[in-house]
Amino acid sequence: MSLAIDSFLTINAPSEGEYKEKGSKFLAYAYPMSNESDLENFISTLKDTHPKARHHCYAYKIGMDNNRFRTNDDGEPSGTAGKPILGQIQSFRLTNVCIIAIRYFGGTKLGASGLIHAYKEAARYSLENAELVEKFLFVTYHLEFGYEDMGHILNVIKDLDIEISEKVFDANCEVKIQLRLSEEYTTMLQLKARLLYKSLEEVNYETVIPFCKVNKLSK
Repeated sequence: MSLAIDSFLTINAPSEGEYKEKGSKFLAYAYPMSNESDLENFISTLKDTHPKARHHCYAYKIGMDNNRFRTNDDGEPSGTAGKPILGQIQSFRLTNVCIIAIRYFGGTKLGASGLIHAYKEAARYSLENAELVEKFLFVTYHLEFGYEDMGHILNVIKDLDIEISEKVFDANCEVKIQLRLSEEYTTMLQLKARLLYKSLEEVNYETVIPFCKVNKLSK
């Protein structure tokens, strides 16, 4: 079984970069971004902060399949702003990132090549100033069991170093656990084997635990 790719590189917090050329000033703002709906708030905030800026160009990339991205030149000549900004996100091998670059016109036209270079450099500086962080994809499982089995189940979860994201302990106990996507299959086999006091060879992914209901919820 091939291992799933479950990690990606992104930025940990918003960061900024600045580039100046012939009197024009380009300010690039990089943001962590997980949903397209975040874009409107980013742009609205920057328009309030920089009401006299002539352009608010952007690019973003979300997810790990290289299909969720968008660029916008916001009135600049086609391909001179959004694409070079996206190029920097790709060059840094990042995802879940949005960069918005605003321009204060200095009176001298830069031409297409000058604009491409300026937006590229501003975006690059914003990422060079950012803290890069590796993040992981997890799968959530819901476990439901009786109070009398709580001690054994929690001990196994602890021994396997599995993260518990939610827990409810009552007459009927419930926990939600997080498994790294690339380790999901092997970790689930280990969990079932340990809970049933069996070897790994004696269990499979479909093995039922009589005293503990196990349901996969999501990635």
